[in-house]
Amino acid sequence: MEIRYFKEYSQNLNRDMEFKVYGHSGRPMLVFPCQNGTFYEFEDRKMTDLAAPYIDSGRLQIFTCDSNDINSWSRVDDWDNRDRIIQQERYYNYIVGELCPRIFDINAEGNGYYANGILTMGCSMGASHAVNFLLRRPDIFSGCIALSGAYNARLFFPDYMDDLVYANSPVDYIEGMAYDHPYVEMYRHRDIIICCGRGAWEHPMQEDSARMKELFDYKNIPAWVDFWGPDVAHDWPWWEKQFPYYLNFVC
Repeated sequence: MEIRYFKEYSQNLNRDMEFKVYGHSGRPMLVFPCQNGTFYEFEDRKMTDLAAPYIDSGRLQIFTCDSNDINSWSRVDDWDNRDRIIQQERYYNYIVGELCPRIFDINAEGNGYYANGILTMGCSMGASHAVNFLLRRPDIFSGCIALSGAYNARLFFPDYMDDLVYANSPVDYIEGMAYDHPYVEMYRHRDIIICCGRGAWEHPMQEDSARMKELFDYKNIPAWVDFWGPDVAHDWPWWEKQFPYYLNFVC
């Protein structure tokens, strides 16, 4: 497996950001780490090994990025909610404006052409980002595999709402999005996979996933919202089973 490491300065975040690339060609996938996680978390958890058959065969190229959660979602005791969500928006601008162009360029080196979109993937908070980024920019992202994510920003902003919190809260902006919004038609042509267990520590992720399913169904968006059994917990051993299972449907 070809592995490359990059460290590049972000104008949006005013610091160096690191990412790794696994594979030489194939469908590009951006993996967000768990809450406060790093670009090397996915490799440390052997998730890249689980994807090796797809990577080595040139069907999948994985990009793992750093988080900025410690400055936004994780600052739950900070009274300055506006600054917290501004930090999330800076991360959003870093991903779509700085990292994604790099992903397209690197991916084109192996494929010889620009991919028609980037898959997103993540577990827990990483899944929240995976869904949010896809839904906010379906022109950039072609699908997602989201495992055990929360999709309601009120989990982290229980007593505060503004334009940016709304823009990062999928259950709110999908509910508020008109049926004939151009993004809705784009969603219908994206590979949207949301999975959640029904076991330990999967609240409120269960409820958020169920609400997303209701909203997708109402707007005739053929997303796959999949619930696993009562023994399936919010933890790595289950994500290690789910990730390769869903790769079969996108690679």
